[in-house]
Amino acid sequence: MFKKVLIANRGEIAVRIIRACRELGVRTVAVFSEADREALHAKIADEAICIGPASTAESYLNIKAILAACELTGADALHPGFGFLSENANFARMCARCGVTFIGPSPEAMLLMGDKATAKQTMREANVPVVPGSDGLVGSVEEAAEIAEKVGYPVMIKASAGGGGRGIRRVDRPEELEDAITTAKREAKSFFGDDGVYLEKFIVDPRHVEVQLLADHYGNVVHLGERDCSLQRRNQKMVEECPCPVLSPEMRKKMGDAAVRAAIACGYENAGTVEFLLSGDQFYFMEMNTRIQVEHPVTEFVTGIDIVKMQLRIAAGELLPFSQEDIHMQGHAIECRINAENPSQGFRPSPGKITSLYMPGGPGIRIDTSVYSGYEITPYYDSMIAKLIAYAPTREEALMKMQWALAEFLVEGVDTNIDFQLKLLRDPDVEAADYDIGFLGRNIGRLTK
Repeated sequence: MFKKVLIANRGEIAVRIIRACRELGVRTVAVFSEADREALHAKIADEAICIGPASTAESYLNIKAILAACELTGADALHPGFGFLSENANFARMCARCGVTFIGPSPEAMLLMGDKATAKQTMREANVPVVPGSDGLVGSVEEAAEIAEKVGYPVMIKASAGGGGRGIRRVDRPEELEDAITTAKREAKSFFGDDGVYLEKFIVDPRHVEVQLLADHYGNVVHLGERDCSLQRRNQKMVEECPCPVLSPEMRKKMGDAAVRAAIACGYENAGTVEFLLSGDQFYFMEMNTRIQVEHPVTEFVTGIDIVKMQLRIAAGELLPFSQEDIHMQGHAIECRINAENPSQGFRPSPGKITSLYMPGGPGIRIDTSVYSGYEITPYYDSMIAKLIAYAPTREEALMKMQWALAEFLVEGVDTNIDFQLKLLRDPDVEAADYDIGFLGRNIGRLTK
């Protein structure tokens, strides 16, 4: 096992990783920006080092500063968390050159799965169902028009190097195609430095279902079941649950087996997630996230497996201690993302000082957070301040437990989406699991009144 791990991230995921390291007897190094001097992750790590100003480009995306911190502190491994540099193959490669173990997949697997167009072709060859569309990048509007005519409108234009809902445009009619491609390419270039786009059929009203994977260095791959992430706004997830409430055992096996084939096809190692669109009794590969996911706690509750500790063990060269037959899903877990934002004002971020804070507890309740009373939420980073997770033997009990936990959750000094989340989970359609990825888009008006 490693002697010292540097966490190249901030917020609740940095705190989560620090605690996992402590349970394994591993010392930790936190990095922080000047805006995060009072952040919890910087306070609880064994060591902490400032890597730059508030700007992410000068701090949490500053590869030279982060690697210099590894050198200064003697860290022999680095955990990237999610976001920031977590899926940057060049960063993983530079870690290796500096003698620092990157706790994640290989740069080659990242590149293969990070390029969405290439990933789709890899999935076809691995017999994983994919959404009909272009075989790779579309080179011209004329080529895109020909493919769109073949698969049928509506279609989606997607950034090949994209993520987080950026560089995506829906096209319902041929006359909208050129503008959509131009806009998607411009946004992709701005956010990812790569304006490549591909085209695929838009699946109407699907569910977003993802499968959690673990893979060691010796060819062993298992899946830990699936999560339903369909309650999302503008491609950003808000509520996740495990298992998917509408998936049959037969479909669960098919989807899990397909995800394992996907991992094997790209030589994947460590933790990762394969995301699918589920429409009726058909599912299609959407993308693979080569990192830990925000919503990993729901899977941990249902399987009893600590995914972050498994990441550390795998990166240290250990064998997976279980096979697929050893994985059993029990009960139901739901996660709500608690954000400092105002839903009634278009979910506008709400930076400021938390003047009072009460977080719920009790059996089956987990809160991953990095905030505390008196903490200053800055405008520089993501607005998520906590993840609230509820677990119970059944979905109905988990929903009720989550509703009471939300009702007890108190944050003063900044606006939050807690009341919105409570209203959402009390919605009859959500309670009946009758929703898809378009649910919030269709109902956001009444839910924010």
